[in-house]
Parts: sequence; structure tokens; C-alpha cells
Amino acid sequence: MENSDEEDNANDEDGAEVNNLNLRRGRLEEEHDGVTPECEEPDIFGLDWEGLYSEQVESDRTNGEETNSDGREYLSLSSCSFMNTCNPFIPSLSSSNVSTHYHTCISTSSSSSSVLGLTPPLPPTVDLLAVLTDTKLNLDVYRSGASVLPRLWASIPEHLRGIHYLRLGSEDKTALDGALDVLPDLKDLRSLAIRGHVVYDSQGTPLPGLLTTLPTSLSSLSLLVHVDLSFNQLCILPSCLLRLPVLSTLVLSYNRLRELPSNVGHLSTLTYLSLIGNKLVSLPVSLGQLKALQSLDVSDNLLEELPNEIGSLGELVTLVLSNNKLKRLPETIGCLHSLRELITFSNDLRFIPPCLEKKPLLKIDVRDNPLGRPPTPPPLPLRPDLTNIPEWNLLFNQRSFSVTSAGCHVFLPGGAVLLFPPGCVHKPTTLEWVERGPQRKWVLLEEHDILLSRPLELRPHGVTFLKPVEVCVPHHRKKGREVVVRKYDGKSWSTLTTVLKKGIKRHCIRSDGRPVRLACCFVSQFSWFIVVARPVTDSCSVTPAGALLVSSAEPGVKLYFPPDSTSQTCAITLQVLQVSVAEVQTLCGDPQASVSPLLCLSQIPSIQFLQPIRVQVPLPPGVTGDTVDMSCLYLLHGDPTAETWTDITSQVSLYVTHLYAIFYITHFSWYWLWYKSQTIVGGMVRKVYQRLKQFKVQFLVLQRKTDPSQVLLQCLPTNKVEDQVQSLSERYDGPQPSDLCELLEGEQFFAGFERGLDIYTDRPDCVGGRLCFVFHSSWKNLKEVYISPAQGLQGPVRGQVSFYRGESSRNLPEEVARKRKGQDSQWLATLPLRLPALNSENKCIVEEFQIPPLNLGDPESGYLTEANLLSISLRIGQDWHIIGINLGLKYQELERIQYKYRDNLGAMVLDMLFLWAQGQTNAGPGAVSRLASAMIQSGRKDIADELEDIVCLGRQKYNESLRRVGLEAEEQPLCESQQERNPHSVQVADT
Repeated sequence: MENSDEEDNANDEDGAEVNNLNLRRGRLEEEHDGVTPECEEPDIFGLDWEGLYSEQVESDRTNGEETNSDGREYLSLSSCSFMNTCNPFIPSLSSSNVSTHYHTCISTSSSSSSVLGLTPPLPPTVDLLAVLTDTKLNLDVYRSGASVLPRLWASIPEHLRGIHYLRLGSEDKTALDGALDVLPDLKDLRSLAIRGHVVYDSQGTPLPGLLTTLPTSLSSLSLLVHVDLSFNQLCILPSCLLRLPVLSTLVLSYNRLRELPSNVGHLSTLTYLSLIGNKLVSLPVSLGQLKALQSLDVSDNLLEELPNEIGSLGELVTLVLSNNKLKRLPETIGCLHSLRELITFSNDLRFIPPCLEKKPLLKIDVRDNPLGRPPTPPPLPLRPDLTNIPEWNLLFNQRSFSVTSAGCHVFLPGGAVLLFPPGCVHKPTTLEWVERGPQRKWVLLEEHDILLSRPLELRPHGVTFLKPVEVCVPHHRKKGREVVVRKYDGKSWSTLTTVLKKGIKRHCIRSDGRPVRLACCFVSQFSWFIVVARPVTDSCSVTPAGALLVSSAEPGVKLYFPPDSTSQTCAITLQVLQVSVAEVQTLCGDPQASVSPLLCLSQIPSIQFLQPIRVQVPLPPGVTGDTVDMSCLYLLHGDPTAETWTDITSQVSLYVTHLYAIFYITHFSWYWLWYKSQTIVGGMVRKVYQRLKQFKVQFLVLQRKTDPSQVLLQCLPTNKVEDQVQSLSERYDGPQPSDLCELLEGEQFFAGFERGLDIYTDRPDCVGGRLCFVFHSSWKNLKEVYISPAQGLQGPVRGQVSFYRGESSRNLPEEVARKRKGQDSQWLATLPLRLPALNSENKCIVEEFQIPPLNLGDPESGYLTEANLLSISLRIGQDWHIIGINLGLKYQELERIQYKYRDNLGAMVLDMLFLWAQGQTNAGPGAVSRLASAMIQSGRKDIADELEDIVCLGRQKYNESLRRVGLEAEEQPLCESQQERNPHSVQVADT
């Protein structure tokens, strides 16, 4: 797969390079249209190309060679393609078109009796002008075309001596070697291209180039200005190239170069150098001697640093460094005064030299770099015995486990993973785990954070490990944000260095069968852990020497710290929050309004800067420096603590360029650039900001069809409601979802049952008779409760459920609290809820438990009837809950069974057992074996033995029935359990 990707990338790069160069050279060819060269050369087109090709095809068929459906194996290329790698900086590479007289020479000479036998012949689909004109020879239009050059030289050497431009394919080694012998004689040659990937096989795969070196005699081509050796197998730069006195363009893309020679500086006339897709790990110091170099492309290599001498390339305009391993750029890069384009994406750059900020005409691409982030800590060494440590797969009821000095790999229910390396403890230590609900006391969310996991508590908190332990917490996915692990030590929260992974498929999988997403960190002590998504955070340390911080989320946002802006080292943090312009226009009622991304700036320690800090942000969408009305441009300062916004446009130096706004500040906070035709006030901005933080949600109130007293309450973002209603429609019924409401991430809300409905309030999540929720956009926010009529009511009850913000007030008088059930200031939504009539015992009428008709398994692998299951259920007793878990039933289903039959243990067992059995109808064979395994896991081997006896007896009856009808079955051995209980039975059978 990796080789295929590299080849695809090479093809894309090849095509892109060709297209770009064609655009640059199109004008050069147009300038020479109309030039009519004299047709004085020997007639080489008196060749029966058509006949020779037909003969060759017939010969190929006779020899069994493959051809395409039309009998052709070769590509047809137009004459405009042979100049596609010429140097864009050299206007001297001109070409002349062939005159009408030259066309006449071709047409009249095609019937000449003098035929030169060329092997292979030129396909008739190839335009002759694409092969040879007065100064151009293009032999890469079909396979093995390089073999034609020696024959042409032997036939018409005088004509070939006038060739300026030559293109050869390098896919045929034998043909290429013959062509290389002729090259030193072409003294007038200006442009030479010997490339791979120019012809394709019958499957459409480009053929690789086989060029490994060039003859030293090639240095005699003193007029050569353009050389293209792309897509070959060069490991060393041919020395003959270093002695070409006027070489201007050198293309060595996609070879195998690991280094450049130390005397590469001899190419003093070089203006264009392409080294894309090689294996370079460094560049020589002598590269700085290429004073005429204007374009340098070393992308897709293995470079880790650049030499300081690169700053000597005074004429350099374009520098491409993408897809390398660069960790820093040299300070001397600021000396490149002609530089206009610097492409550095996909490296390991964490800091951009401040000297680049002084180049207003420079365009920098820094995408996919960890700018501003602290250095990645080195990974822990993987010891050989780490892969052999024991693995523990815990069940939901196993809340503790023991770790020894040998270490272990622990997989918790739900997907969490703990990796204890060998030697992390001296003696066996018992540890515990608890998965908490997302209550406020276990969760701390900063501004704009989103909770992605349940809080995971690992105990005891005071234990210190001798080696760091890896903790991996499963989490939901959130696009466009940074995922981090936060730890609470009982006093304060801290953000840990986080690595994102996917769980091991055999252990950590989701309900859809895919591995869970894990956020991993290393800790020395246990505590509480959560996973949150936050806006992408960039940070850096600013010293008195100054710094430049560029946002990795929005490269147009830059902070420039001049020298002496601070007297001590400061830690700077930058977050960029993208804002929907359409929502802003709707909220403020101005269709012309537009806003830039919101900047959240902070520093430690919080001190005043000694020099103004330059801040650059993109102008709001739809606004440019040419069209902006400065009277409509507002810069707002936000105070996150007081939640206020102030217009500071008149207090700062604010000016615009074509795409950016630039202003200067001396302290950090939140900054937001608005463009609005109407007068802007801080209160309106605060309202818009609060609304943008809220999620549009809807509430669901559904009743289980088989038990209307069981009610499901849920709050979901609007985009998830339709799918959830559809998935619940088979088991639940109820009113349509509520109207749209708005809630903040982590906001508390309550559900109150009203108009004759009541719930069991002796539960920890009930406050003042209302059910408490905490909204998290990535969670289900779901609870199920059992309702009953209010005291004294009989018959059907038509009640309602209302949802409210905030906590219920404890200071209201009882009579006022009873009246305050309507649409008060905290009200969100109300949905109807109906409870059926009561029976004579003043209980909600529900169906008694009935055993559904069921036969489990098959006679061959194991068979259980309803009577068998009933017999087994009598022996299960209080172990029914753990058996249900080991059978794979959900906690939610088991809790429903427990509540529904809370006074009837036998009904609980039967409902659990038959609920699982009904789910096995489509699970394939082996259901009885799965039931026996669950019994053994639950510590009930006695029931597992009984199951085996029942299955063995069933098999015997099945075989007897076959013999009675004349279908003899093979003798089946006795079951192991029966053999153990009847050791003599086998001997009797043998006798």
C-alpha cells in the first residue's frame, strides 16, 4: 500500500510540474510562430512508417506479444508536449515551427523507396511533427523509443547535429544505453530530458525509469541549459552535470538521492533546482554558492534542518520545504530579501523566526505544523518483555484488580485501557476503578470546551508508581477541535499531554464493531480523568528577544512580539474560534454584518507588555482592503470574567491591508473584529456571543409500549433527534419532540412531572421533586423513570412533563411553589404524558409475565425447550443479574426487569432468560454453548453441567428417532460429563 501511495503521489507531482511549466513556456513558443526554416536537411521522412509498424505488429502477434484491442501498445502524444520541462527562467530556449515547405517535404518523401528499418517502428497514430522537426527530437512518445536515436545518427548525423531539444524515455535499459553513447556528439543540444513515467504498459501503469548515471563525456555539451532526469534511479548526482557551464534548470525529482555533492556550488548559473521526492537528510553548505538560484524545491524528503548558508541565496524567490522533518528554520532565512513564497507545510515546526514578520510581501504556508506547542516528550522505551505482560479483561462487577511487579494490561468495561509496565510497583497492589456520571462535581469545562467522556476515577489516589502508567480513556469524536485529557487531583485541574489512538480490536470495540477512540496520557498517580474537546490551542514562550506565534487553525492570525516587549519569559496561549457569519446576521438583524474569527489570548504571568504587540487577523468575510468602509469596522475587547464587550476601535492603532486587519495591544484578553453598517453596542455583542455558545436542542418524552409507567426522558441536539426517534419507535411511543430550545454545554436543567403525575423522589438526582440533568452535546442525556398517579387520583391521568433551567428555589412558600408549575422565567418546554387507569390494587395495569413460545438451539449442536429453560430458571436465584451481564444483556434492560418485577424474583429470572433466548434466534448455532459459558463465568458450573446433561439426552433421543425412521446416524460418543459419572459405560460398549 505504501508503494502504491508513493507512486500515485509521484504521478500527481509529475503532472503538476508539467502543467505549471507548460503555462510558463506557452508564450515562448508563440513568439516564434511564423518562422519558416529552410528545408535543407536530408530527407529522413522517406520512411514507410505505416508499413514498418504494420509489419512489427504482425511480428509481435506471431511471437505472442500482447497488444491492445486496436493492435497498438503505444501512446499518441501531440507535438506540444515535448517542451513541458523547459526552464521558465530561460527565454533563450526558443523553438521554430515547421514551414509549409517543410510539410511538403514530409508528404512527398513518404513514398520514397529508401526505407530505413527502425526497431521498433513509430506508430502511425503519432504525428510525425511530434517526433522530429528541424531542432526538436521527441522519442519518448512510445515504448523503447530511445533505440531509434542510434539508427538516426547512423543515417542522418548532419541533421541530428542541429538538434536543440531532445526527449528520451528511460524505461528500456538497453535502448537507453545506446542513446547515451550518441549524446556527446549532439554539440548544439540546449535541452535534454531523460525521464521515467512517460509511457504506460497495457494495464495503464507508468513504467519506471532505469537511468542510474550519465557518461562523463556529457560535460562536452557546453550549450546545455536544461536537464530533466525525473523518475529515475539516480543515487548520486552525475559529476558531468557539475561541469556544464551554462546549465540553468536542473530537475532531479523522484530519484534516490541521499545527499548532494559538496561541490554542487559549481553550478553558478543555476536558476531552478527541483529535488522533490528523494531521500535527502541534509543539504550541503556549498548550496549557498548558487547565487543565481531563483527557485528551490526540496519537498518530500527527510530533511531535519537547513544549513545557515541558505541565507546567501540572494536571488531566491520561491522556497518549498513541505513534507520533511524540519524542527526549525535558520535565522539566516531572514536574509533572503527576494523571497516571496515560503511553503513549509507538514513539518515539525513549532516556531517561526521573527525575522520573517518583517517581510510584508512574503507568503508563508505553515499548515500542518505544531506551531506554538511544547516539544513532544520522547516516547517511553518499549522493553522487549512489555509485549508479554499478562492481560486482564474486567467485567462490570469487577471493580478492583491486582498489579504485580511483572506489570499488566488491563481492559476495563466500556473501552478504557490501563497499561502498567514491568517494575511500576514493588509488591502486589490492589487498585480500583469507578466510572462516574457526568455530574458537575466530576467535570470542569473551560470556555468553549465540550465533554467527550465519562469521568474515570482510578483509586487509591495517593499511590505513586515507580514508572509512568499509561491511561487511555474512550471518547466521542469531535471534528475541528483539539482532544485532550484533563486530570483532577482533588484540589485543581490540569491538562495532560495527550496522544490519540484506536483501541485493540479484540478488546476495545464499539457496538458497530469498530475500535473505540482512545485519548491516552502517562501519569504517576491515580485520580479523576476526563476527555474534552477544546478549540485548537497554540502556545509559545516569549523572551526579551521577541517571538512570532502563528495560529495552526487559522494561519492568517499572527502575533508578533518585538524585542524587549517583556523583561521576563512569558507563556502565551492563543485560541481561534471560528464564527458563523449567517448566525451573526440572524441574531443581530443586519444582513450586511460580518465578523472575523474570535481571538482568545492569555499569558502567564499576566503582566503589561513593555512594547505594543502586533496582532494580525483576517478581515471579515466579504470585506477587502479595497472595499472596506473604516467607519463600519469595529474592534471589540471582551472580558471573559465579567462577560462584557467594549468597543476599543478609537483606542488602538487599527489599519488594514488587502486581506488582513492589523492592530497593536499591550495586554491580552479576547478580541473580536466586526463589520457592521449599524451602530454597534456592547450589550448586543454580548447577547450574540451567548447565543452562539448555546446548542439548539429538543426534548423527548416517550413511554414503553409494553409498560406505559416506564418513561424515557432525553435532551438531544436538533441534528440527532430524528435518528433517535426512529431507533426508539419500535419500543416506545409518545408525543412529537418539543420545539427548539437552547442550552449551554454543561448547563443544568430539570424535568418536573405535573398535573397528577408523580415519581419516586428518593433518588440522588431528584431536587425539589424534579429530575436533574446536565446537558452535554456529545452524550445521550437520557434517563428512564417509573411514574405513578399523584396521591388520591384514580383512573387515567392526563399529565405533562415540563423542563426548566437552573435549580429550584428553596425559599419559595409551599403554596407559591405549587402554583409555579407553569411557564415561569426558567421554563423551556412542556410535553403531554398519559398514564393508563389503575387496577383494584391502586396500581398501574400492566400485563403479567407470560412465557413466549420458544425452542432454543438445534438437535445437532444442542437443543433446549421451554420446559428446559423453566427448569434451569428455578436454580438461578439471586445470581440472575450477573448471569444476564455475562450473557451480554444491557444494564438498562436488567434494571427495567428488576423494577418491573421487584416483588417477584422468579419473574425476574424468567424475563431475563427468555429475553436473551429471543435474541438468539438470528445469532446462529451454538446458543446453548454460549449459555453454558455464561454460567461458568458467573460461578454456576452446576447449572452448566445440567445443561450438558440435557443436551446429551436430547442428542440420544434425536439419534433414536432417526433410527426408527430408517435414517441411521453415526454412533455418537458419550458426553464427557456422563463419562466421568459412568466410567464403566465405555468398557461395556467396547465389549
